[in-house]
Amino acid sequence: MNIRETVEQIKKGILDPKERVTAFLNRIEDTSDLNAFTQIFNDAALLQAENIKNKIQNKQETGKLCGVVIAVKDNINIKNHTTTCASRILQNYTAAFDATVIRRLKEADAIFIGKTNLDEFAMGSSTENSAFGPVKNPLDKERVPGGSSGGSAVAVAAQTCDTALGSETGGSVRQPASFTGTVGLKPSYGRLSRYGLVAFASSLDQIGIFTTTVEDMAEVLQVVAGPDPLDSTCIQQEPPSYTSFLNKDIRNLKIGLPKEFLTENLDRQILNQIMKTAEFLEKEGAAVREISLPMTDFGIATYYILATAEASSNLARYDGVRYGYRNPEALSLSEMYDRTRSEGFGSEVKRRILLGTYVLSSGYYEAYYDKAQRVRRLIKTDYDNAFDAVDVILAPTTPTSAFRLGEKISDPLTMYLSDIFTVSANLAGICAMNIPGGHDDNGMPFGMQLMADSFKEEHLIQLGDYIQKNFKRE
Repeated sequence: MNIRETVEQIKKGILDPKERVTAFLNRIEDTSDLNAFTQIFNDAALLQAENIKNKIQNKQETGKLCGVVIAVKDNINIKNHTTTCASRILQNYTAAFDATVIRRLKEADAIFIGKTNLDEFAMGSSTENSAFGPVKNPLDKERVPGGSSGGSAVAVAAQTCDTALGSETGGSVRQPASFTGTVGLKPSYGRLSRYGLVAFASSLDQIGIFTTTVEDMAEVLQVVAGPDPLDSTCIQQEPPSYTSFLNKDIRNLKIGLPKEFLTENLDRQILNQIMKTAEFLEKEGAAVREISLPMTDFGIATYYILATAEASSNLARYDGVRYGYRNPEALSLSEMYDRTRSEGFGSEVKRRILLGTYVLSSGYYEAYYDKAQRVRRLIKTDYDNAFDAVDVILAPTTPTSAFRLGEKISDPLTMYLSDIFTVSANLAGICAMNIPGGHDDNGMPFGMQLMADSFKEEHLIQLGDYIQKNFKRE
């Protein structure tokens, strides 16, 4: 059943929310070798389910996601639960408040079943950089699930929850969604409140959503999107009714194929499936045309300059003084800083702090950071020009399907190239979504990426839902 049908049956008393939670908890235990969760809320989830059951029996009003079971990436605050960011430096930190998206989900009567594993501080493309160990792909346990939201993607793919929240800075929702055969949405920058999300790179970060279908995505997005006075970067405009864009035809849509994405770097099977999808959409009445995004080749370099610069600034607060891990043997303030950060952060986080500090340093700021900001503006202009001509861009999400555990962990530059097709959407602030595209010869899933202009998530939902329900994959 989809989320809407599940909620209807729970409200009618046909489905028991406690029995559903128990079934999911058993499923989590059965798939524990995937290492998708950092924490499991056994008692709290069952108590939430009991409270919902009592509300229904007492004929009290219930929310839009009544009884829907959600997993949450462990860098989003849930009050009175630890927020570790999969790092030793925050392993004992208990959140003092709810993130705005969590508050809205609680008001909608959703049930939180646990926190999911991630690359430390959301820095990575494989969910191997975690203090809790790597996450495994449920379709092949010798392969990565993608990152940094790999735990949330696996939680949905392994059927341990109805939906999951992740976060994305440069592809950390769409890439793991592609590797696990799920739907993953990165909303426009400012569509969802970031209040309560632990910052990595503040001008790029966005909370995202994983589901099995676009239809379910629309139901969850409808609840969590909207203005928030606690986040000054959140657009002060009510979102449209996303569910009203489901089950619509696509004859009004103009679709672009970016020639810079469809190159020899792309796996042939993924390219073929995208072209078949484009042919199908054209036959169904959509207008399909080739477009150009000429600044695409500069996306990775621009992203890793700006993201690491912002990370070095944001992570300066983890110094052992205020909260988190503190080395107990340090004899001076500088030694405490040094030993706390050296012992608390993992190698990938240290690498990005060093890179970010370097590009912001005197003598290099203008050569790197300032120039990257200028290129970011040009990338945004590329997309502005593209969306003057088309409504949605159809492109690959990743160059390949999931790679093997350990295959790229010792080669950071190769790992960073995993995000080549995703980072530009974050730099431009537009919305983008992965939908399942098919399977390769190894039986591993790969995704297709839909991109639309800022605050046009309804275009993604309309087209993605149509493709999922009507396009027959081979």
